[in-house]
Amino acid sequence: MAGKILIVEDDDRIRTALRLALQEEQYEVVEARDVVQGKKLQLSENPDLLLVDIMLGDADGRDLIRDIRTTSQVPIIVVSARGDTHDVVAGLEAGADDYLTKPIVIKELTARIRAVRRREAPVDSGESASSVGVVKIGESPGEGDIVFSIEGGWLKRGDNDMPLTATEFRLLCELVTHRGQVLSREQLLQRVWGYEKYGDDRLVDVTVRRLRVKLEPDPAKPQYLITLRGLGYRLQALP
Repeated sequence: MAGKILIVEDDDRIRTALRLALQEEQYEVVEARDVVQGKKLQLSENPDLLLVDIMLGDADGRDLIRDIRTTSQVPIIVVSARGDTHDVVAGLEAGADDYLTKPIVIKELTARIRAVRRREAPVDSGESASSVGVVKIGESPGEGDIVFSIEGGWLKRGDNDMPLTATEFRLLCELVTHRGQVLSREQLLQRVWGYEKYGDDRLVDVTVRRLRVKLEPDPAKPQYLITLRGLGYRLQALP
């Protein structure tokens, strides 16, 4: 099997079509009609990835994503008929790794699934893990040093673990490995998301905002992960 996918979708026809298409690709598929069932199956089935619709019968799919993110960093792709900026950004800010708008093109969906799952693979940072080591990013008043390990796969603020999704981890690896350098959104889309073209800058911007919540003493006034308007992002050069 290629892995287990949980589909949370209240439209029976769409859910069935997705299940059949994914089974053709050798995925094991588990189905949920609503948020309540989705929560139960996410815990009992331990899927490798979730496809979550935003407009569900009993609640907003973003509530499910936020709930899952309190305990799990499992990859999540939003699948929704809502494609405007507000809804896309809200889904990503809830903790999703990527999104697709309906009607779904199966080849694109399976490509996105493979891309998200590749981010869980070990990182080739361009430097040996031992040369990167444990990197100090900065300090958080009252908590202590903010430190990151590519080899260990963790981020800490003082004694506090800051869980990272696979996408957040990949993004931080790129920024740390190229610390002090400006990385454009296009470069990050290619290196982190694997999108050679047609990538959406919103994926980068929202994931950066999520990282800042974990890195910055005040995410609204970033000190370490800096925006260079019109150019991209830079993690401040580290000692």
